[in-house]
Amino acid sequence: MVNKVQLYRFLGLSACVLLSSTLNAQPAEVNSSNLPAVSQKAITIIDGQTEWLSKVYKDIHEHPELGFMETRTSAIVAKELKSLGFDVKTGIAKTGVVGILKNGNGPTVMYRADMDANTVQEATGLPYASKVRVKLDDGTETPVAHMCGHDAHVTWMLSMAKTLVALKKEWSGTIILVAQPAEEPITGAKAMVTDGLWTKYNLPKPDYFFAVHTTPAPVGVVINAPGPRMAGTDQLDVLFKGVGGHGSLPMLTKNPISMAANAVTQYQTIMGNAVDPQQAAVLSIGSIQAGNSNNVIPSTALVKMNLRWFDPKIRETMLNNIKFMSDGAAEMQGMGKDQLPTFTFKGSSTPVVNNKEFSARLNGPLKALLGEKHVLTEYPAVMGSEDVHHLLGDQKDIPFNFMFIGVADPVVFANAVKQGKPVPYIPHSPNYVVDLKALPVGAKVTTVSMLELLNKK
Repeated sequence: MVNKVQLYRFLGLSACVLLSSTLNAQPAEVNSSNLPAVSQKAITIIDGQTEWLSKVYKDIHEHPELGFMETRTSAIVAKELKSLGFDVKTGIAKTGVVGILKNGNGPTVMYRADMDANTVQEATGLPYASKVRVKLDDGTETPVAHMCGHDAHVTWMLSMAKTLVALKKEWSGTIILVAQPAEEPITGAKAMVTDGLWTKYNLPKPDYFFAVHTTPAPVGVVINAPGPRMAGTDQLDVLFKGVGGHGSLPMLTKNPISMAANAVTQYQTIMGNAVDPQQAAVLSIGSIQAGNSNNVIPSTALVKMNLRWFDPKIRETMLNNIKFMSDGAAEMQGMGKDQLPTFTFKGSSTPVVNNKEFSARLNGPLKALLGEKHVLTEYPAVMGSEDVHHLLGDQKDIPFNFMFIGVADPVVFANAVKQGKPVPYIPHSPNYVVDLKALPVGAKVTTVSMLELLNKK
């Protein structure tokens, strides 16, 4: 018989979420009776924030911004934190915000919320759906929408800040709240560090650092397990160079589109031939850009790809094969050594790894809050990626934990399962929805987690 863990490993996150469908089609009943008195008070305060949470969330959702463009969102964060008495630092890596609240002796705990949205046309039909379009640096226009839940992350962080300030007499320590830009391109965390997060802005060193992310599991479900949680990633561009010309005279040209097409076909053989098929790795082609006319052969072709990996040796194997195959595709068309493809690395991140003891410590109060079966502590690492841990820079000794909070309407989730779907929608899809019932639940999860780490008075 295949046990649950083996099934998780075989089917991945979808199985983990699907197995959570064995829960009732109703959201978890938040129960504070087994929590410390200060956490019980926090839950009561958050219950009184329902209307405010919805207002803040809808406003951010309706006004999404792409990475390093989050001027409106960061202004909302800075204004709210300043009004609560935080020492606020703005403009870190253009739009990053940090709020520091010192409240006596005790642990220093850091928490991050990412702010950026996606280049996706929203199709949820919600009355507060995004209608935003922006012009990119290359002159093209794109729709923008929060289809990954970063709007909920910001809302949860602001609720946590309000609640903890209201309870200042009940705890002691230092809180560091980080509103990070540009998580989607996997560049924002490193940019904040490069801009002096730990030097110019004089942040105190945290004793703990944690963050959360939405997931299309039912509202009331939290997924939090130790060890590797998310894959490392590289965003890689390969530029093929050719000789352009008239479409009727292909013998006088060297077609970079043919080079790109040949290379892309070869890339697909890396998985299974160069990389052991039992190793977790992904190579995805996201875009091929070349030319704009039927009868003109262009002089360049750009291939945009994404790699996912856990083992750095697997990453090296993938990159070596990509270069070998790309160069070979160009050489087959007669390109000289000085005209071989060029490689541009953009965003990158190492795998996300949860500290075992830290993860277990947070799961205690979360189980008391949501119920034992609503906190999933065994699930496989997923091929998605994050740059959150890079906010720590070179500080490798700080315990870190990253958890997922369910945001799907339990009834919608149950109906999707009945239809044979693992989840009702996936992140970055036009139909990704954060159910409004998830707003107070997520705020309670993050606030109770923070209070677990601070000194109680």
